[in-house]
Amino acid sequence: MPKHQLRPQGDFPTAGLIRRLAALFYDFLLSVALLMVVTLIYKGIQMSIIGEERLRQLSDAGALDGDPLLSTILVMVLFGFFAKFWTHNGQTLGMQVWGLRIQNADGSAISLWQALLRFVVSVGSWLCGGLGYLWLLWDKEKRTWHDIYSESQVVQLPKNVHKK
Repeated sequence: MPKHQLRPQGDFPTAGLIRRLAALFYDFLLSVALLMVVTLIYKGIQMSIIGEERLRQLSDAGALDGDPLLSTILVMVLFGFFAKFWTHNGQTLGMQVWGLRIQNADGSAISLWQALLRFVVSVGSWLCGGLGYLWLLWDKEKRTWHDIYSESQVVQLPKNVHKK
């Protein structure tokens, strides 16, 4: 299957840490809102199935703490959010604001497999105190752990580029 080429094409510089963190913070806020909405829908469905009173009893007893189904749904939704943006046009909403794009070295969109690798390794990067992100300060090609493992790159797009 041919690779989806991202527009604009060109040889763009690798994105720096500050811009990446700014885009990440923007996406973090959007992700929190998304997870709140999904949780509200989940709890609404749960309430319609078992009833408000029973749900309240379970909650008061602590039986709903650490709900594995909800946790699984939230992780899947979060991955879906990022994967859709990364594989479609290479930019999440935060990346669009900060002029960043994830791409392959040839300027094509990353695959779903690459998105999954990026997602999992970036979580690991944070669990190591952000070391995976800070790695770009020492890497000669300014790559984070998730850039390296997903064989992708985050580039800084020029400001004067108009997107379709």
